[in-house]
Amino acid sequence: MSGAFSFSEQRPALRNVTGIDWALVAAALMLALVGLATVNSASAELAGNQLARQGLWVGIGCCAMLAAALFNYRTLIEFAFPIYLFGLSLLITVLLVGRVAGGARSWLGYAGIGLQPAEVAKLTTALWLASYLASIDRRTLGLREIVLSGLIVAVPIALIALQPDLGSAAMFVPLLAGMLLVGGIDRKVLVGGLVAALVLGAALWFFGLHDYQRQRITSFLNPNADPLGAGYQVQQSKIAVGSGELTGKGYMQGTQSQLRFLPARHTDFVFAVLAEEWGFLGTLAVLGLYAMWIVNAFRIALRAREKEAVLLIVGLVSLFSFHVVYNTAMVVGFVPITGIPLPFLSYGGSFTLLNFAITGLILGIDAKRYVNA
Repeated sequence: MSGAFSFSEQRPALRNVTGIDWALVAAALMLALVGLATVNSASAELAGNQLARQGLWVGIGCCAMLAAALFNYRTLIEFAFPIYLFGLSLLITVLLVGRVAGGARSWLGYAGIGLQPAEVAKLTTALWLASYLASIDRRTLGLREIVLSGLIVAVPIALIALQPDLGSAAMFVPLLAGMLLVGGIDRKVLVGGLVAALVLGAALWFFGLHDYQRQRITSFLNPNADPLGAGYQVQQSKIAVGSGELTGKGYMQGTQSQLRFLPARHTDFVFAVLAEEWGFLGTLAVLGLYAMWIVNAFRIALRAREKEAVLLIVGLVSLFSFHVVYNTAMVVGFVPITGIPLPFLSYGGSFTLLNFAITGLILGIDAKRYVNA
């Protein structure tokens, strides 16, 4: 019948509304709840109400996740370049008028509300890089395309390094690597890139690092050399993790956190607090939630129908995963200490919003894979 309503014709729209990967949503929400409980325990002796602030950011983050899921990601891809320029403008602004915290000029603040532009730049850079790589119509990327991709990422890295915040700057590397691997990179070029990275790393060590940054790396290699100075953080973190044993000491019963031995316990070392209070089984459960988030996000990438969608998801998941791997390795002394927070668990508004926005964006890509516009 002409003009009659057809249920079959509306099926794609219905799938757009109901086709939500609830496992990804559940993983994000459960991690955020664990984060709230751990931040409350870790900040019990600190001034201010970190729990209320983090709870507010989680609430705003849930709204951001919903908004990102409903928004058409193709519009973001279409305007990816101006969005990228906006991210760079924030990084330039913070260098000029930003607030210094933790030795780095990395925050913009107004009326008690802070924003870390480096977190915004991670998302804006991923959008432009996905848009650029998707426009290349070949199976293997040429040297020109790889160099241009590297330059897209190098600009925000350089601006963040000037703050200086080398930890945040380094997080752009897995973002680039994940997208290049999916975009198609020749093995010879990959090996050449690794060699170049080693050369640049050596140059950075001798000419680009401050003394305190070199001290952090040397304390990682030999924390016993200065147990009350540069090696103090990693020593206390190892004690906290090890003392949790199998089942932990119990909620808010950890001596390292409650007696203030563990520094940055509600931010960079929140995983050490979790390990001390809930032990091996508790940390295993949380790592399982991270695996649940990562696996379901990659599944969405596998069923995505557009190249830019696949590239964007892989880049964002690479970024997310490296945060998890590096932070958890850091608290047990496997890698040098840097200011790299743990997704959904570490205290901080900008980073919390980024994690929820990434989750929502991935959900939106999945929900709209049946919709042409």
